[in-house]
Amino acid sequence: MANFYTDNSDLKHHLNHPLMERLVALKERNYQDAEKYDYAPFNFSDAMDSYEKVLEIAGEICGDIVAPNAESVDHEGPQVVNGRVKYAAGTEQNLDALVKAGLMGISIPRRYNGLNFSLVPYIMAADMVSRADAGFVNIWGLQDCAETIYEFANEDQKQRFLPRVCAGETMAMDLTEPDAGSDLQAVMLKATYCEKDNCWYLNGVKRFITNGDGHIALVLARSEEGTKDGRGLSMFIYDKNDGGVTVRRIENKMGIKGSPTCELVFKNAKAELCGDRKLGLIKYVMALMNGARLGIAAQSVGISEAAYREALSYAKDRCQFGKAIIEFPAVYEMISIIKAKLDASRSLLYETTRFVDMYKTYEDIAKERKLEKEERDEMKKYQRLADAFTPMAKGMGSEFANQNAYDCIQVHGGSGFMKDYACERIYRDARITSIYEGTTQLQVVAAIRHVTTGTYLNQIRAYQAEELKPELAALRERLIAMTDKYEAAVKSVTETKNNELIDFQARRMVEMAGHIIMGYLLLLDTNRNENFRHSAEIYIRFGEAEVEKNAAFINNFNASDINTYKQ
Repeated sequence: MANFYTDNSDLKHHLNHPLMERLVALKERNYQDAEKYDYAPFNFSDAMDSYEKVLEIAGEICGDIVAPNAESVDHEGPQVVNGRVKYAAGTEQNLDALVKAGLMGISIPRRYNGLNFSLVPYIMAADMVSRADAGFVNIWGLQDCAETIYEFANEDQKQRFLPRVCAGETMAMDLTEPDAGSDLQAVMLKATYCEKDNCWYLNGVKRFITNGDGHIALVLARSEEGTKDGRGLSMFIYDKNDGGVTVRRIENKMGIKGSPTCELVFKNAKAELCGDRKLGLIKYVMALMNGARLGIAAQSVGISEAAYREALSYAKDRCQFGKAIIEFPAVYEMISIIKAKLDASRSLLYETTRFVDMYKTYEDIAKERKLEKEERDEMKKYQRLADAFTPMAKGMGSEFANQNAYDCIQVHGGSGFMKDYACERIYRDARITSIYEGTTQLQVVAAIRHVTTGTYLNQIRAYQAEELKPELAALRERLIAMTDKYEAAVKSVTETKNNELIDFQARRMVEMAGHIIMGYLLLLDTNRNENFRHSAEIYIRFGEAEVEKNAAFINNFNASDINTYKQ
């Protein structure tokens, strides 16, 4: 019997972060639901007990069902039958187990039959599911689209759709098209309003749609005739029960093969407007994508966890030249760095999740009553931090997942190239994480303004001011030195006021900030839990080298040198 929650003490560490007590009290409105629902917590301890019990159930299903099915699902994959998706047998079994366990609608309010959990345990469950099978999380995890319905739909739509998600119906977000990938302003799927029956109808094609045959879909479509930019796009809710959409084909992908990536044909598909017209891309998709990016950050951490465990297990068992290969410096260094990157990306993931959860909870409270000035200020603070940390968590977490999967194969040597070992599948699954829901390059575009406006530096200074045990002071001094190099490099670039140069150096500056932030997060983890000391020391040493490398590149670069790179 395997349990992916109880076998990983790091998860419980992050679940018990000091901010959680305040966060959960806000989420539970000081535990008022205890009077209405017999399963609602009556205090913080009761809430955390519920979180742990649910996570233990999720961990058991991941260990005993999802992970053992991963290889067969990868080989079998989904199929198109009469214009509909038929999941692999293992996928059906996975979904059935998680639905029966009540693990849908985890963060949705109880009045819609959800569990009203903080985002932290939901992301934690996604982390575990991804470790078990990175492709399956793209089916189960799309329940976070329900957050967009909860946030922007009208009450009638919430009452009709949210309980269905909580009961186990799957979701999809239908955004991209053959000629509109990263550039969603180019979406041309047509939405036409029919006065006669008071309905919207959708016509056109969508491509690269994850779980495209889900029961309920959020669809980005052009509602304003004659427009060609984002201002003509609206968001719609499509119910598969109404028909009008067929699956033309499932893409034959490198990895995450259990997740059906569909090309969809809309022919007079009935749909409902979600929110206001013309705000589909400008407002709703931005919110939807931020949630999806947090989900991909969790998927990346789960993949890194799987890669680390496969590498460690093989290195302990595999003997060469009379001893286990983990005893060779080249191997134990590699595995230590995999673990440090895993721990750093997980710390960043849960820090980001807490930021998102805090500001979204305040936004929700603001719908019920007027916020006090201190509450509004706190909401704005956490919103700014969530906006800054989400692209960093997705961008750096997915890059680390790819690096860790690569190194996992390297530890396995020639065996890692064979399908006999799970690392081959993990490697293929990892590759997409730095591409979909916005490539790493697009995450840098989202993050760079937080370099130039000082959001990252201010938060680094806040971490620097935290009280630490005396024995950790030397590590903080090294992070302070890294910060000085980062600050000087940013200043040298931004003072030129050359936008092309800022864009050219953006990734280097964002990564420098990321290495320092993750170093501090691991240091603060170590301050609470000595088990993180090893990863903190290794990651800070790794980060020092990366910051030095990027600082040297920036300091030795002139704006005119950009022309060397132009083809």
